[in-house]
Amino acid sequence: MAEEETTKTVSDLIVERLEAWGVSRVYGYAGDGINPLLGALRRAGRPAFVRAKHEEAAAFMACAEAKYRHDVGVVVSTQGPGAVHLLNGLYDALLDSVPVVALVAQQHTTVIGSDYQQEIDLPVLFRDVSAPRAHLVSSAEQLPMVLDRAFRAALAESRPAVVILPHDVQTAPAPELGQAHGELVSSPLWAEGRILAREDDIVAAAELLEAGERPVILAGRGVRGAREELLRFAERIGAAVVTSLLGKPYVDEAHPLAAGTMGHLGTTASARLLQSCDTLLIVGSHDPWTEFYPAPGQARAVQIDIDASVLGDRYPVEVGVVGDSADALERLAGRVSPRPHSPWREEVERRVRQWHDISRRRAELPARPVNPELVVRRFGERLAHDAQLALDVGSGVYHYARQVRLPVGVEAHLSSTLASMGCGIPYGIAAKESAPERPVAVIAGDGAMQMLGNAELITLSERYTSWSDPRFVVLVLHNRDLAEVSWEQRETEAEPRFVASQDVPRFDFSGYAELLGLRGLRIDDPDQVDAVLDAAFASDRPVLIEAVTDPDVPLLPPFPHGEKMLEAMRAGLRAEANAHARELLDVYAWLEQEHPYENGDVMSDPHTHPDQNDLATGHPSQAEGEDPDRPGTGTDAVTDGHPSQAEGEDPDDANAER
Repeated sequence: MAEEETTKTVSDLIVERLEAWGVSRVYGYAGDGINPLLGALRRAGRPAFVRAKHEEAAAFMACAEAKYRHDVGVVVSTQGPGAVHLLNGLYDALLDSVPVVALVAQQHTTVIGSDYQQEIDLPVLFRDVSAPRAHLVSSAEQLPMVLDRAFRAALAESRPAVVILPHDVQTAPAPELGQAHGELVSSPLWAEGRILAREDDIVAAAELLEAGERPVILAGRGVRGAREELLRFAERIGAAVVTSLLGKPYVDEAHPLAAGTMGHLGTTASARLLQSCDTLLIVGSHDPWTEFYPAPGQARAVQIDIDASVLGDRYPVEVGVVGDSADALERLAGRVSPRPHSPWREEVERRVRQWHDISRRRAELPARPVNPELVVRRFGERLAHDAQLALDVGSGVYHYARQVRLPVGVEAHLSSTLASMGCGIPYGIAAKESAPERPVAVIAGDGAMQMLGNAELITLSERYTSWSDPRFVVLVLHNRDLAEVSWEQRETEAEPRFVASQDVPRFDFSGYAELLGLRGLRIDDPDQVDAVLDAAFASDRPVLIEAVTDPDVPLLPPFPHGEKMLEAMRAGLRAEANAHARELLDVYAWLEQEHPYENGDVMSDPHTHPDQNDLATGHPSQAEGEDPDRPGTGTDAVTDGHPSQAEGEDPDDANAER
């Protein structure tokens, strides 16, 4: 074998610098533009190179690594189409404020500006997603400084930074820098401090909070380091704690003051408490669902955030507190009077108990064939205390927000602000690569799986044998419908579901998993849920559970907001002649309404709604035009309408392991 070339190149220097920055792995997809860098990675043997099946997925993985590890994620790609494919994952990092460094190839410097093959103006392409941190390296001497600044900027500003690497710069000899004019010698170093709030602001915030009688705390991702301080403060003043979607993993939802996630996909308790509070404390949240905040003028507000630029961004705030949330909450607690018992605290705990009852009843409602809320609820009950959860975007996020109470310490992430489908499997893989000893669970819809997830299941099948613990459970909600958008068509437009845009083609997800060497299980009857989930979570290799669920289970916003949407939804369903969905919507609306409760937490008469007993079977008023081959419609949806049931398949053996 010929000896390797020993001349150290800029690509070798890049690899050394990545190690100096503590990078354990880079995600990417091969292309001739980054061949010099790939060669340097091969020669060094580290950082590890994790190959996705598409640059978009690789960028999602880098973003997810930043979220799960709370550190910088790194992605590499070739020029041209590879660079373009990165954008979605980089925007995910930008909008959710996490640090990612992208190393992107470019054509030789000698042809830039000539409309060369695969030549794109990359600084312009990345200007919005990484501004002002998108730099083209035009000389070998520039490389260390640009790379160091990219890492520091990404970490300090919690956003993407892009380093553009022309091919001839990658292959150039590594420079030896000194003190010549125009040379900069930088260090791969970053440190962070702790910002403490001004005492005057703490005093003003305490006075405002002390004056209120009905306080609610809106907790976002910024409470990650203040979980105990948050609940201690809530206990002290008797405040309800509602969370943003990003804040959900950092609040113990078993606590009697924890009212759950707020917003369109949130809980009834959060909505009703926010609409009746007189004091709002926003901690580390920038949640955009402003229509679910208290009405302007209804509540006096304090906001605690590490970023002064977001104060008052979502609600009229009287007092802004800039600083570490744990420190601020601890200092506030020492300045407010304890309220161990108050009428408001009793009201908060009553609303929380009622919501727990509502969510349980929703999960137990019969559906055709399986209620997705039931599957997700039971799935969540099996999460280990050290699990990591990845969520794809779609109707499954609603069910996660409403039905999963995360064990304390479980990290759960998704593309939240960008809300991009296709992130679930890439996120799960990155979670596992970051901490292979921890079990991983993924919840995804069939649309997201067909968009990007199915391809990355191949990556999963390639990678899992290298993990110290192969536990990795994927739950696919298979309803043959882009359900979230279908319900949005009804809710926001009062339009019927548009079949041509909403139908998801049938696909045998569990069979496909078996084809890849994974384990494939299927659920198409509620009686199978517990046994199949138990088998999946006990498996010695990654498992995909294909749960055939009812697309007609409503994605109803919590009341009182959801009540305003009912007529539009019903109009859309009337136009569809979808009697089954109309029944389910009516039952959900009934559950959301105010009811007499026994002992403050249980509905006194849970069986008074006239339509509940008809939901498990074909409704006698099935309208002409309903699709008998789609879950949730027709009288034989459990068998003949199974999305992945092949011709001649035994319906009695539908849940057998493939």
